[in-house]
Amino acid sequence: QVQLVESGGGLVQAGDSLTLSCTASGRTFSNNAMGWFRQAPGKEREFVAAMSWTGAITRYVDSVKGRFTMSRDNARNTVYLQMNSPEPEDTAVYYCAAKSTGTYYTLNAVYTQANRYDYWGQGTRVTVSS
Repeated sequence: QVQLVESGGGLVQAGDSLTLSCTASGRTFSNNAMGWFRQAPGKEREFVAAMSWTGAITRYVDSVKGRFTMSRDNARNTVYLQMNSPEPEDTAVYYCAAKSTGTYYTLNAVYTQANRYDYWGQGTRVTVSS
């Protein structure tokens, strides 16, 4: 069982930057593919970024490519989402997610669909003002 807790959200102005963190407790997630999703007001949950369990592969939704960077630090059981040049359209509650233990066959697998993940954090709210 993996417990995920996001932090780092808040109110930022367009052009500022912030980094979201997602820390796992109860069990390490070194073998878990990880993802970031967001849910904007009135919108469905949307894929933002994902990383293979090995950390070798990352994938981003087109709208954040070049602005957001996902990383992980297995020693700290933490995954990050660095948000550079956020825009008002990035306003949402951001969730991290973990998929069950990866294997050799999923070394490079990344998952962009929410229903592929097994564990979710409670979310951290990001509001971007112009």
